[in-house]
Amino acid sequence: MKDYTIRKIKPTEISLLADFLYEAIFQPDEQKRLPRDMIEQPELQVYIENFGETDDHCLVAECEDKIVGAVWTRIIAGRVRGFGNVDDKTPEFAISLYPEYRNRGIGTALMKRMLQHLTAKGYRQASLAVQKDNYALSMYQAVGFSVIDELDQEYLMICQLDGEWI
Repeated sequence: MKDYTIRKIKPTEISLLADFLYEAIFQPDEQKRLPRDMIEQPELQVYIENFGETDDHCLVAECEDKIVGAVWTRIIAGRVRGFGNVDDKTPEFAISLYPEYRNRGIGTALMKRMLQHLTAKGYRQASLAVQKDNYALSMYQAVGFSVIDELDQEYLMICQLDGEWI
């Protein structure tokens, strides 16, 4: 039984993206987590700074009146580019859930709903970057992302928004 709902983020909740940005950082060793202030680095701040612009989109998963996960996209093509940037027209994904809500299908549901949203908004494709050993890689592939480039530690992935993944 589905015990969560997915909805658009409210303006008053945008500050939560800092928490979800930290949770989005792949940390394979839970005993050696990176310091939380690392999200202050410019290459990470571009994912949340001044969120709410025209090409910014965010959905949250809510469980028992608590926001437990978020998926957000934005075009990060300025002076500091996103890790998954492919051009200045493609929204880049960020997604995370609090650890206790992972592996329950919520992330997949968030990804699919955001892909539907972006398709409805007229975007042609979406991108993301993922660490090669991140367990979420298979989920990204399952919802329609394909590897288009292999970097040292990451894959750059694209999902064509032609509706076939729905």
